[in-house]
Amino acid sequence: MTQPMPSRPLEKPHRPQFGCGPCVKRPGWTIDCLNGALLGRSHRQGAPRERLREVIQRSRDLAGLPDDWRLAIVPASDTGAVEMALWSLLGPRPVDVLAFDTFTKAWATDIADELKIAHHLFDADYGHLPTLGNLNPEHDWVFAWNGTSSGVRVPGIDWLPKERAGLTICDATSAIFAMPLPFDRLDVVTWSWQKALGGEAAHGMLAVSPRAVERLESYQATWPVPKLFRLTKNGRLNTALFDGFTTNTPSMLCVEDALDGLRWAESVGGLPELWARTERNFHCVWDWVQRTEFVRFLARDLRTLSPTSICLEFTGHSWDSLQRAQQKAFLDGFLARLEQESVAYDIRNYRDAPLGLRLWGGPTIECADLQRLVPWLDWSYWQQAQQMGL
Repeated sequence: MTQPMPSRPLEKPHRPQFGCGPCVKRPGWTIDCLNGALLGRSHRQGAPRERLREVIQRSRDLAGLPDDWRLAIVPASDTGAVEMALWSLLGPRPVDVLAFDTFTKAWATDIADELKIAHHLFDADYGHLPTLGNLNPEHDWVFAWNGTSSGVRVPGIDWLPKERAGLTICDATSAIFAMPLPFDRLDVVTWSWQKALGGEAAHGMLAVSPRAVERLESYQATWPVPKLFRLTKNGRLNTALFDGFTTNTPSMLCVEDALDGLRWAESVGGLPELWARTERNFHCVWDWVQRTEFVRFLARDLRTLSPTSICLEFTGHSWDSLQRAQQKAFLDGFLARLEQESVAYDIRNYRDAPLGLRLWGGPTIECADLQRLVPWLDWSYWQQAQQMGL
């Protein structure tokens, strides 16, 4: 190791929540922001339903959804939204599924083992993308725009055809509001409240294009569709779902929190500023990685680096010389030290991913907090290396 032993930093991040979900609240948030929540009220009546409609309208305005798209609040976070799309829309065509992180691999399992649809699997190890040029535009496509547990995103839109026979179903939970999305080349987009705007968990959003609605009204799944997944009623789109009615009871406390995040996003400049904040956060981490010898991005192709779920792994002779159990013990000690110092919580990479770190860089993170964090990462690494005699 050639870098000098760093001294213990003096300044700590003001907010040490750098986890990838639920993500940190927007700057300035306090519990008092929820004082107006309509608790103990029916979500199907009057003012509470108007709040749900407001979430839908503000969300579609902020995301820049086309006017002819529909948007609904659905249960079970982004997972619920994706499952609703898979179970309700797939079947009439073969499916090409991109599997390159924990969640996209789960969608592939559903398609192959539960729905048993004819499919083509395009998979890749963590840190890599499958080959995109081999997908068939006659097929339906299922993919994530950004791999939350792999730190890899799809590179731009050139691989997405404007004209296609099949539907494109895009899990955008760690991409929406943080990077541009080409709605003209997508048919279903899903996300949750708990990512870019720091909302509470268990609530998802499902956006569908006119092509997706046409599929819903012209095709009926051959398998039983659970009530929570149903998007049609009597063979037609259940338009009530896209007008503030929900298939189960939402938390009006979480609804109030979602509105707070949306209003904040509008107040700071909307989508362009959210993208800019994300890019500034990413470049703060990028600069640290470039000057640090013991860490690298999990993503191998720099064109695919995610600016939100920034996945990192340790590298170098000292790290590579450790056995797997020793590497795990090193990471455990490294992370425990940061948590004990209250400088970083929940930055271990996802449980199925390679050992390493995962920092959220979305728009509710302050770049100044990342700048305060990275000296602590240096310090904790060298403290752990010294402790283990490396």
